[in-house]
Amino acid sequence: MDFLIEGIRKNSFVVLGRAGMDMFAEPVGARADTAETFRSDLGGSSANICAGLCKLGAQSALVTSVSDDAVGRFCTNRLKYYGVDTQYLKILSGEYRISLAVYESVIEDFQLVIYRNNAVDFQVTNEDVDRVKYSNFGALITAGTVFAAEPSRGSTFRAFENARAAKIPIIFDIDYRPYSWPSPEVAAEVLSCAGEQSDLIVGNEEEFGFMAGGIEKGINKARDLAARPGRTVIYKMGEKGAITFSDGQEIHTGIYPVKALKPNGAGDSFMAGLLTGIAKEHGLREAVLRGSACASIVVANPGCAPAMPTTEKLEEFLASHAGPTHS
Repeated sequence: MDFLIEGIRKNSFVVLGRAGMDMFAEPVGARADTAETFRSDLGGSSANICAGLCKLGAQSALVTSVSDDAVGRFCTNRLKYYGVDTQYLKILSGEYRISLAVYESVIEDFQLVIYRNNAVDFQVTNEDVDRVKYSNFGALITAGTVFAAEPSRGSTFRAFENARAAKIPIIFDIDYRPYSWPSPEVAAEVLSCAGEQSDLIVGNEEEFGFMAGGIEKGINKARDLAARPGRTVIYKMGEKGAITFSDGQEIHTGIYPVKALKPNGAGDSFMAGLLTGIAKEHGLREAVLRGSACASIVVANPGCAPAMPTTEKLEEFLASHAGPTHS
């Protein structure tokens, strides 16, 4: 635990995973299939985490590949706009494409369409991750999507080796997206392997249940992973809050109720709030609650990266909202 906390408190993170373009229907309440206007901004789970960290005062660098086209350049420009270090981005020409997500700010019958044809972010290689100066960072973060295909699966495990050699902790957001994987069996095996090599694991009950072979087995999977000394596991349960397993403790926390506009982006914002909370020397329970507050802020506002709170917005939210609920 001390190893993990000490790394996070450096408040500087190298992040593996995808960037993408989000297009969300406007105005709020407009359906994506009938909307005449869409707003564009940065998307992709790892890019969102990077933006959320920067908006909360941390430093982040994204390691990924982007397409050599207008959309790839758009995403690169938005990463820079949010303050993300882009020195480890690789630009690929040809038919590789950066991901595109189309959605709306409507919670009932929410529609999300993700285009992942010839996904450029899967083309990260060993050479790409070996360029990173891991000792410049306090921790490595990865989202599970990078493990869905080669060469990024192998290169991410290579990055884990590099992080261990540099003596920085590994933070793993399970982020299971079935459409990216060749089969559920491969996904369960690879994600479990990644979890075994990580120091902090964050996922929801469906993701832990998937790794364990059944939703009812997820809580025990989280407990088993947390049994290794020094490892922390956060088991998220949506409206029921979260359970944090750390050093033999089970910390139960609730959520901050809001009127949600859409469900996506919550996990990315939770991660940013959690890590910056630890970095600012809040206790683990308080850091989890700050992550929960960030998640509530994002689901209550349009978009993902643009909805991520700044430190000022987070403090205003905590001061003005009742909660958290008890789990």
